[in-house]
Amino acid sequence: MRAIGNLIWFIFGGIIMGLAWCFFGLLAFISIVGIPWGRSCFVIAGFSFFPFGKVAIARDELTLSEDIGTGGLGMVGNIIWFIFAGFWLALGHVFSAIACFVTIIGIPFALQHLKLAGISISPIGKTVVTKEVAAAARNANAETVVSNIRSNR
Repeated sequence: MRAIGNLIWFIFGGIIMGLAWCFFGLLAFISIVGIPWGRSCFVIAGFSFFPFGKVAIARDELTLSEDIGTGGLGMVGNIIWFIFAGFWLALGHVFSAIACFVTIIGIPFALQHLKLAGISISPIGKTVVTKEVAAAARNANAETVVSNIRSNR
């Protein structure tokens, strides 16, 4: 089902928003200082081309360790990103979602656009994985927290 959803998504509009992500990625790479944002753009462009069965997850949630993108500098980077590109990409995804919500068949596609609008706001510190990997990481994190709570008693 994911393959069919991704194929229909790609043909009927996913390519447009994916190319928008690539455009902002190229602009970021041209500026040299924007290379970290450009890298995120290309990762999320792949997500935007084929979003069904995938989810964006914070890297520290996946690896259980902070890095430069998941700490304070990542927050500053996301604020800068939002001002220059994130707002426009999120707006494009929201308008696409509204257009998809018009028909019953378009509702799953609208939900994907809203998922992508959310990551458009703050992509730094996130990575894209399958839903199964995200669920496994969250379960492992929950087990670690429970284990720590039990050992502190």
